[in-house]
Amino acid sequence: MRNQTFEFPVGYHKLHPAKIMDFQLNRWHSYGYLRLEDLRRAARQIRTLEDWTPEMTRQAKKAAAEGRMTEAAFFYRSAEFFALPTDPDKRILYDTFQDIFYGHVFDVHRAERIDVPYEGAHLPALRIQAQGDQKGGTLVAHGGFDSFMEEFYSMGLWFSDRGFEVILFEGPGQGGALKKSGFALTHEWERPAKAVLNHFNAHDVSWLGISLGGWLCFRAAAFEPRITRVIASSIAFDYLQMVSPPVQWFVRTLLRYPRVMNGMAILKARLLPQERWGLHHMMYIFNVQTPIEAIVKFLEFNERNQHTDRIRQDVLILTGAEDHFIPLKMHDMQVSALNSARSVTGRIFTAAEHAQNHCQVGNWGLALREMVKWMSSLENADPGNREVEAAGAHGRAVRKPH
Repeated sequence: MRNQTFEFPVGYHKLHPAKIMDFQLNRWHSYGYLRLEDLRRAARQIRTLEDWTPEMTRQAKKAAAEGRMTEAAFFYRSAEFFALPTDPDKRILYDTFQDIFYGHVFDVHRAERIDVPYEGAHLPALRIQAQGDQKGGTLVAHGGFDSFMEEFYSMGLWFSDRGFEVILFEGPGQGGALKKSGFALTHEWERPAKAVLNHFNAHDVSWLGISLGGWLCFRAAAFEPRITRVIASSIAFDYLQMVSPPVQWFVRTLLRYPRVMNGMAILKARLLPQERWGLHHMMYIFNVQTPIEAIVKFLEFNERNQHTDRIRQDVLILTGAEDHFIPLKMHDMQVSALNSARSVTGRIFTAAEHAQNHCQVGNWGLALREMVKWMSSLENADPGNREVEAAGAHGRAVRKPH
């Protein structure tokens, strides 16, 4: 499909009583892919996670029959999302999504698919050409725990229209890098970062990490001086510190008793469907067989391994005030840890802006405009006298860099 543009609708809608499903329904709408009326109809047919994949598949087939191929593609993507790794349809749904996306949505006149060599195989990437006379430079973007690079295609076109060359890629544990090349998720994100930067001969880049990518982007920046600007959309900083100190102690204690930890995780997954999906997905992306192995791997995404003392770049942190995944306290903890950064700007989005949720779902367009405004402000700033700005929940505080 040529010359397609996407709108980013404003508003976070109450579509389902289960928060995890409500968020996913809003996600595809906020990125500009699925119509609200179709999502409302689908939501009425979904009571449990077991209803999700069949209903989303039905919506995908309906959209395809009506010639609405963008909607068909992303309903198949949505159908794949909650399918467990043991479900044989999971790979079929992924392949169907890919076939429709690249056959009917992807514009080969503006973008190209590229395989980035990586550790004996490759990482999937998309490069979208800059449009017009503006010079935005190179923006590299990736997701985190559960995203595909194709989800950010609408965002890539938006940046492209504003003069940016955009590189989207999937690293270990994500999309085709996991499904086709077998790369399990790693916290050592400088490894795929180096491969991508080398392949595209990219320097002085802006680097955007989304969701768990908001942790990964800092790890990459800590070891890659070719990254000049870092944007983190929804940060975690340290996953164990997301919970209270007593819970942290409880988790550390249970880690000494793997059989008990495995048993408790499996029991919780049986009682709570959303926990079942999260646990199975975590084992899937880490390519491990037991809950305890996945939990140990996940806890590597911590303050120590992020190496914030090595980060010298300009940093923008975008946080939702009511993020249901990441506690708001993580925002201030991340800002405070970046003592060596050239500058730090924190932006907390509120319900009044419809962007209070994880990754600013509900007003993705506002988040994108904030990114461009920030990057433009750096171009006009005195590089030797940049301030460090931290936006709090009730206003802004400014401090000088160390």
